[in-house]
Amino acid sequence: MPLASCPTRSLFHFATHAPQKETSGLVRIERTLPDNLHHAVVQYMQTGPNLMLAKGAPQELYTLLCPHMPTNTRKILDDAIMLARLYQAHSKLSTVRFRLEHVRTDSCRKFHTDNVRLRLLCTYFGLATEWVPPEYLAPDNLNDYGVPKHIEDSSIHKLNAGDIALLKGRAWPGHSGVVHRSPPVSHLPAPQRSRLLLTIDEPTACGMSDEQTPTIRYTAETTA
Repeated sequence: MPLASCPTRSLFHFATHAPQKETSGLVRIERTLPDNLHHAVVQYMQTGPNLMLAKGAPQELYTLLCPHMPTNTRKILDDAIMLARLYQAHSKLSTVRFRLEHVRTDSCRKFHTDNVRLRLLCTYFGLATEWVPPEYLAPDNLNDYGVPKHIEDSSIHKLNAGDIALLKGRAWPGHSGVVHRSPPVSHLPAPQRSRLLLTIDEPTACGMSDEQTPTIRYTAETTA
């Protein structure tokens, strides 16, 4: 079985025992990628698609995407499907949207909240997601979208590569959404701009349609 290395009970053992930090609306599981997964990520950055996009149940996603994974990179898919199952457990959804993207631009560089109930993010390579903890979000400093008008650099928190983050969005009942952004990279030298980002969320997020399952793209676009 493709997921034999990550059975469900091992998944929940991992989710329960990994170091977690919870801010209002954000659960962070800190981890360092094991060497075999890190090597797979490096290989993928050199030979893998720029975008893998699909929706379905985790096992269906594995079947759809496995043929598109370059040799020696399937450890990434094993890990990503494990995270899709983790998202399932928290969201109670039977199907999910899967997006693995090699980002080279200032993708989502403005602080924002997501128009979903829940989103899982994991940066496998490069700079990771930044967010503003709720204690810095004074009501008189928020715009109509619940995003601060002014954000001090000292208020910005950052994930590390390998970390797993579950972020509540605006559609979560009783929650205004976690304020976050992708790290700005356009000012950095080209080799430091590359990121490999996994996003797991609702199957209809961002207008996802059946015709997009799967979308495999090898050509980088000017915006991500």
